[in-house]
Amino acid sequence: MTMTQRMHQRGFSIVSAIFLVVILAALGAFMVSLSTTQHTASNLDVQGARAYQAAQAGIEWAAWQAVKNSAAYACATGGASADTIAFPGDLAGFTTTVTCSSNAYDEAGNTVRVYAIISTAQSGTPGTSGYVERQLTATVALCTAPGGGAC
Repeated sequence: MTMTQRMHQRGFSIVSAIFLVVILAALGAFMVSLSTTQHTASNLDVQGARAYQAAQAGIEWAAWQAVKNSAAYACATGGASADTIAFPGDLAGFTTTVTCSSNAYDEAGNTVRVYAIISTAQSGTPGTSGYVERQLTATVALCTAPGGGAC
């Protein structure tokens, strides 16, 4: 075997080694990218669950206002209301807007007031990857007898 043939064989092994290093680097970059995507998706899933809880809390707040605090709640007197609620703790980053409208109906001498409540919770800036929003709708009915008691 001549000197030239040995040099060609050595050059071939270097090319193979560089090829393997490039393939392993590409595989590593793909794994990092996949991991980042999974973390982002997991974070958005958690934020979506928090947004749902913030919207649910808005529904419960409005229902309580309508049923138990009706004298002070604009929606309870036949008007419409829009309130923004700030929550502490894990829901502190969410803005929850609650809108409510109501109508009163006469049912066999009893007054039935039906409340339509829409609660929208959002966090982040619309159009960005960290934006999350959930909207819930509820209907609450309250029956009042002519004497002022419950039906």
